[in-house]
Amino acid sequence: MAVDPIRDRRVQYETDGLDVADVDADPVVQWRRWHQDALDAGLVEPNAMTLATVDTDGVPDARIVLVRGADTDGLTFFTNYDSAKSRQLDDAPFAAATFGWLDLHRQVRVRGAVTRIPEADSDAYFATRPRASQIGAWASPQSRPIASRAELDTLVDRQSLRFADVETVPRPPHWGGWRLVPAEWEFWQGRPSRLHDRIHYRLTAGAWQMTRLAP
Repeated sequence: MAVDPIRDRRVQYETDGLDVADVDADPVVQWRRWHQDALDAGLVEPNAMTLATVDTDGVPDARIVLVRGADTDGLTFFTNYDSAKSRQLDDAPFAAATFGWLDLHRQVRVRGAVTRIPEADSDAYFATRPRASQIGAWASPQSRPIASRAELDTLVDRQSLRFADVETVPRPPHWGGWRLVPAEWEFWQGRPSRLHDRIHYRLTAGAWQMTRLAP
């Protein structure tokens, strides 16, 4: 029988184990520890997470976004408020997310409520973006059909001309931040024979409770 590159692919995870005693009592601190490990290992965009939402029919949707803040308030990311993801979050303000650091045989899962961040915080982050990205935020009708790449280029050129004599490009009112406020975290460490380690955190009465889950 021919080898199927999908069915027959086998990677044996030989990493150290993970136990409740090994992780921090605060999942944000633990996430930062693993994120630093990913940075040190040279992983590309270790702050990238797959964000899952649902539409008005309850059909799931997912895409990768970049986390720009991680603290006790939650995980912050930025996007167009007119995008499909933002419309879905407005209608159903809950989300799940996954960080996949597969080179380290690790993943982190998060679930919780989602809320828009204050406008002042969105302004402050927007001011740190490269000018071309700021122009792009004004130009792109995100998630809407366009005829061609040439049309997008025309929209960018139009906004570039609009702000040509402006030193500081303001934040578009339709662009800003969201914050995922976790109620649950799960830290997954790959182990031999698919007997992986999974440490789950749940926020209960204002405190994080940790349990081990079967692989």
